[in-house]
Amino acid sequence: MMYERIKNLREDRDLTQTDVAKYLNCTQECYSYYENGKRDIPTDILIKLSVLFETSIDYMLGNTDVIKPYPKK
Repeated sequence: MMYERIKNLREDRDLTQTDVAKYLNCTQECYSYYENGKRDIPTDILIKLSVLFETSIDYMLGNTDVIKPYPKK
């Protein structure tokens, strides 16, 4: 579920894997492995993705269906 959500978030923003990989400072192949579940996504990358996609890590992980990020303290 997590990998499908990350892919959908990327596609909803009309971004390519290469676009996201540049943002994350990794290769397109590395990002593809994240998106396809072939490589575990490190915490720092999850944080960067949540900022890029303006959502919570809980949403990406499938712990909630609320796409909006949590309000900042």
